[in-house]
Amino acid sequence: MTGPFRYTSPAPVRSATGVVADVYAQMATDFGIERAPTFVVLSASPPLLTSAWALLRESLLAGQVSRTDKEVVAAGVSLANRCPFCVDAHSMLLHATGDHRLAETIAGDGQPADPAHRRLLAWGKDMSTAQPFPRATAPEHIGTALAFHFINRIVSCLLTENLLPCGLQKLRAVRSAAGRTMARTVRRELVPGLSLPLLETEGEAPAWAAGTAVGTAFGALRTAAELGAGLLSEQDAALVRASVAAWDGVTPLPLHGADLPDRAERPGARLALLAARAPYRITDEDVAAWLAPPFTDHCLVHLIGFGAICAVGRVEVTLTLETKERA
Repeated sequence: MTGPFRYTSPAPVRSATGVVADVYAQMATDFGIERAPTFVVLSASPPLLTSAWALLRESLLAGQVSRTDKEVVAAGVSLANRCPFCVDAHSMLLHATGDHRLAETIAGDGQPADPAHRRLLAWGKDMSTAQPFPRATAPEHIGTALAFHFINRIVSCLLTENLLPCGLQKLRAVRSAAGRTMARTVRRELVPGLSLPLLETEGEAPAWAAGTAVGTAFGALRTAAELGAGLLSEQDAALVRASVAAWDGVTPLPLHGADLPDRAERPGARLALLAARAPYRITDEDVAAWLAPPFTDHCLVHLIGFGAICAVGRVEVTLTLETKERA
């Protein structure tokens, strides 16, 4: 195995056409990372790629909330989900904002010195707690958090842990240098809504983001990811939904024994459920038991996407409408 991709073989970025090429072009301009594996791995499914990118762009990259604040939220989510790839990425992006001490505190799973950042990090780790931001900024904060509940699961299932070759992101000097190369892009102000023309699906916006670009992108992602349920029997899809519904949406409990479908008998249900509740536990054997003709990379991405969006929906249910103004 070479490169960051575990179970899929995405087409080279330079060969992309149509809406996939359009996403890559916008991503290079607005995100500063032309070949971000997080999105390249979704390229087998343009509906998933376009909606996942739109949700990230409209919540994390665009808007009025400080990019630092939203990176702290995303890091909290990634720490809770045990996604070292994404924790390292957010550490680098915090270096890009100029918040170097905060970046290294996050990298070490420490507590930020600033009380407001501590509250945002804690909320990212447990979204059932009171929201430490004004309700007017909820679309950006919640959209960022739920975007990474989805992206963390895609990454943990389908990518290696190495953000950079040979694990170089583990070195502080490398994280700092990489962040500095993205500083100009990260500090730009983006016009909201420019990713929406790329969407290939649509869906109902959630109440917490009604009437916003974030809400439109979230509805599109939910529709695209739910398509993966069609790869399972009705019984298996119901099993996945029931297991996720029984989860508290916060505690990272590993699945085992009777809680986890048998690999030989129900491999698709097992994969989707692991993607939802314990993506870091997916093994080569789990994937090999299901990924055989007629299934393709497109199918695998959609099955993982279905598990991921089930988890996102469960986390969304834990949200409280109570807010606390930031100090």
